Amino acid sequence: MDGSASGLPFSGDTALEQAGVRLQAARAADLRAELDQLRHLMAVQDRALSGRFLRVARMVRAVMRGRDPFGRPLTEATVRLWARIGRDGVGPALAYVGRAVFPRGEIASPGGARGGDEALPVAPAGWTPMILVIAELSLSQCAKYRVWQRVEQMRMLGWDCRVVDWRHTEEALGALQFCTGVVFYRVPAFASVQGMLDEVRRLAVPSWWEVDDLIFDRDLYARNGNLAMLSKQERGRLLFGAGLFRACMLGCGRGIASTPVLAQAMRDAGVADVAVIDNALDAETLDAAGAVLASRSPRVDDEGAPVIVIYGSGTRTHDADFLMAAPGLVAAMAEDARLVLWIVGELALPPCLLAMGERVVVLPGRPYAEYLALMARADIAIAPLEDSVFNDAKSNIKYLEAAAVGVPLVCSPRRAFADVIVDGQTGLLAATDAAWTRALLVLAADGALRRAMGERARADVAVRYAPALVAETQVRAVFGAPPPVVRDGRLRVLCVNVYYPPRAFGGATHVAVEMVERLRASGRAELSVFTTRPGDAHDPDRPAAAMRYTHGGVPVVAVDLPATADPIIMFHHPAATVLFEQHVAAFRPDVVHLHATQGLGVGLVDVCRARGIPYVITLHDAWWVCERQFMVRRDGRFCGQKRIDLRACRRCCPEARHLEDRAVLAGAALRDAALLLSPSVAHRDLHLANGVDPARIVVHRNGFRWPVTRRARRPEGVPLRFGYVGGVEAVKGYPLVRAAFEALERGDWSLRLVDNKTMLGMKTIDVGDWRTRGTVEVVPAYDYRTIDAFFDSIDILLFPSGWPESYGLTVREALARDVWVIASAPGGQAEDIVAGVNGTLIGLAAEPGELVAAVTALLDRPDRLVGHVNPCKSQLVTWQQQAATLLELLQGVAGSWPAGLPAGRG
Repeated sequence: MDGSASGLPFSGDTALEQAGVRLQAARAADLRAELDQLRHLMAVQDRALSGRFLRVARMVRAVMRGRDPFGRPLTEATVRLWARIGRDGVGPALAYVGRAVFPRGEIASPGGARGGDEALPVAPAGWTPMILVIAELSLSQCAKYRVWQRVEQMRMLGWDCRVVDWRHTEEALGALQFCTGVVFYRVPAFASVQGMLDEVRRLAVPSWWEVDDLIFDRDLYARNGNLAMLSKQERGRLLFGAGLFRACMLGCGRGIASTPVLAQAMRDAGVADVAVIDNALDAETLDAAGAVLASRSPRVDDEGAPVIVIYGSGTRTHDADFLMAAPGLVAAMAEDARLVLWIVGELALPPCLLAMGERVVVLPGRPYAEYLALMARADIAIAPLEDSVFNDAKSNIKYLEAAAVGVPLVCSPRRAFADVIVDGQTGLLAATDAAWTRALLVLAADGALRRAMGERARADVAVRYAPALVAETQVRAVFGAPPPVVRDGRLRVLCVNVYYPPRAFGGATHVAVEMVERLRASGRAELSVFTTRPGDAHDPDRPAAAMRYTHGGVPVVAVDLPATADPIIMFHHPAATVLFEQHVAAFRPDVVHLHATQGLGVGLVDVCRARGIPYVITLHDAWWVCERQFMVRRDGRFCGQKRIDLRACRRCCPEARHLEDRAVLAGAALRDAALLLSPSVAHRDLHLANGVDPARIVVHRNGFRWPVTRRARRPEGVPLRFGYVGGVEAVKGYPLVRAAFEALERGDWSLRLVDNKTMLGMKTIDVGDWRTRGTVEVVPAYDYRTIDAFFDSIDILLFPSGWPESYGLTVREALARDVWVIASAPGGQAEDIVAGVNGTLIGLAAEPGELVAAVTALLDRPDRLVGHVNPCKSQLVTWQQQAATLLELLQGVAGSWPAGLPAGRG
């Protein structure tokens, strides 16, 4: 699109990017203050509580107050669950979980229908296989080993992966619509998570609950001596919170553990299918360790040099563990004055170590690569753990990290360490105070032994925990390899429209549905649909998030459309863009067909650009060139513009500061489209006047459905019957119709007003205060089953639109059924009407008197319409003809990209 010829400014990529930035900045300015305040409050809260245990305590405290972690009231089912746990204990209450908190069954689909119109497969056939990880991401070390490492391993096997923080409910629910399987890592069963589990069951997605600590068994958890170091109140909350994790684990039905002991505890809790995937090496560890080792100078033994012992505490929840080594460590330091202790992270030092003064150095926690570099400067690493089932369930991460940089480890003989470390060869196991003292002194005295043991450990973990090996032997055993994506040669079309059944409204929706159904029926195309859902209007318990369902055998993804009048959001909706990108990644269309996209926004085009996917736009109205969509002023009258002048638009919408940026983005979207489809010559002319390349826009007339039954004759003695289908909008002529019929000084007529928004569950037309001599009644919207009956009930269709319509489906439906049409002209609505032959034409800016005259002319000669047959029906285009042409057009652009536009731009 050439902005210089249209009044729509466009000057290349820089202008496009700058317009997008300004558009987002305009919206962000109104939200920034609130966001900054929320961030401040979250930061204060995070600083006030540290460590993984205390984070759980925060969650539990919220539950005890009847709230979830975000301050929202808990569901009634959750309140009942926790009341039962408090009364009966965790065990009996868990039997209740399966019945009350996680009931089996379907959740409501859009429009209130339960379960959609068809059973859903695990994922639509032919979509990209993807594993979703919904995770606790605030614990960086845990996330590294159980989330990001897993993603790396899955990708080695060929899986696509996506990670979402479990607190981001809307994002998680959206991602669930596109996944093949889902892992809940360390996630508690708050009400928001229960909704995710409900969605998992609705979509029949395999799910696993993954964990690396024994946090789901209250009794075993209570034996962890570290809890004794916390306050009684904190300890009670943590133990109370074990039920949350247990409930989520049981809700998933499958488990993944980091150690065999932990896996057995999960089985004992009732999860039959549990796999073990070790914590292992990954690219980050190997790169960081490689950099450290490459820069480390050769060790030179010096009898007087300090021998550094390092302990990574992380958080202050390891106080009891450290006491397992403290006496032996103090004894060793007393005997060998060279020993120095570095503690990284939080730890309550026992008095015996405080007495060591400057030989004990407490260092703050640091990013992982810096921590490994610090580890490499030490001579000996230690990993004390008290003897408990909780610690036997822990993994040997400290062995991995020390071995990665060639530092020998002295550790307690807990299960994960004892199963791997060869005592005296790849590390030293110490179960008593004397053993700790002896191990530290032996290593302190012999630098060659330290280096040899560290190198043997490094070689051991390099083989045992190699990323590719763990991926092939452990991860593949759980998830398998992604199923091959088979393309069957059919054209893959992603259709986009703001509405889609079961929520259908407007002519664009009618066209979109007919084209999808007929392309699918042809057997030559595979389709999916991207649309909107009405938030929580039909399912108040479900968060505002995307939902996948099927309609007519076609997978549909419906995103939440915010209830807002914000014109920027309606034009550029970032959340819809993110979900559309996920839909495109899953479906991998050959071409995207955009219908009415108001509310979904122009950002969809950015996704197509970035992926080099050709897109086609059907121009159902003037949304791409007009802020108000139908080129009408606030008074409902046509603005009269042909070539858009933004100065006139600013007078119409003085509060819209974004018009120039909107014009840049919309103009670029039209210019970069592979093809533009106009339903009429008049609408094509409008876009040509605004700089659209004539070679890129073709007339593609909308279709209609022929009547199934013969038209019934009007009964004898019945007055002429008029019908109006346009809704209450001024642009569709509703005020004109009312004024005209109230002005008629005769009562030999009836008028049927179709309330088309009954499709959306709304009642918008009320004729209680109309003052007419004839009969006026309101009827509900018709569909393909009742359309013939509606047109049989009228003789004349009123279509007095106040702007040059792009098409006018109702006009064609009436003409195909031999119904006379009174319509405005010029515009697409009038192109199949021959004045005096099959209809009457009035002006776009007609006053009531003009419509009264047209109506009166027909009332004065009611016999004229007896047996009327439209002689021009042969020129009408059917849905089947439209679909056949559309398939050819889409095939013509698939695999291509507009000339001069580099694929992947944006």
